[in-house]
Amino acid sequence: MRVALVTGSSRGLGSAIARRLARDGFSVAVNGLSDDSQAESVAEEIRREGGMAAAFLADVTSEAGVADLVDGVSSALGPVEVLVVNATGPQPEAPLEQVSWADHLDQLAFFVESPIRIGTAVLPGMRASGFGRIVHVDSEVVDVTPPGRSAYVTAKSAQLGLMRSWARELAPLGITVNSVAPGFVPVERHSDVPAEIRSAYTASVPVGRMGLPEEIAHAVSFFASEASGFVTGQRLVVDGGRGLRG
Repeated sequence: MRVALVTGSSRGLGSAIARRLARDGFSVAVNGLSDDSQAESVAEEIRREGGMAAAFLADVTSEAGVADLVDGVSSALGPVEVLVVNATGPQPEAPLEQVSWADHLDQLAFFVESPIRIGTAVLPGMRASGFGRIVHVDSEVVDVTPPGRSAYVTAKSAQLGLMRSWARELAPLGITVNSVAPGFVPVERHSDVPAEIRSAYTASVPVGRMGLPEEIAHAVSFFASEASGFVTGQRLVVDGGRGLRG
């Protein structure tokens, strides 16, 4: 059974991805921060459904945290062969003249530094097996850029460069690197989203509705599978066609 590690999978989109990969037959490492009780709840839910999962608490922006996380997963489940880079943090909004370099560094820590640290840590296991799947979760903001989010958009754009450069270098080793870019996907029920936000967003999407976390997980599932072995360096935008509006 292959092992999949999904960073930031104790809730929201990450938990939907973890559950989907468990249904695909992966042994799933569910990750949350050290004070996050939800990670074990997600793992328990997967086990109740007949899957294999365990919770591993670590800060994936920390060098020591990443080392402990990968060592713990390898010892408990086996070497990581599928890595889903999903962890995120606060994304404050501010006009660009109020955005400091420190604000940029905060975003880069999640979307560039963390993927580099954890990707480098799992590479030896992938090299040894001659198989690996690294799937980034980026964002529609790279294409549909909102005002007041300059640090976030910059970091997400850099994450795409990281994905493509790694894809080029790792392809000869049987390791693919791809990215899934979600549109606006509320993790709560659609009915809980304020009506004005729901109305404005659905009016901007050709399919006429908001997305579901499970629909993002479907895309990740493909990139994590053996069937995607001839696909690397690619980005799949899952936004209901919103990007078509320019």
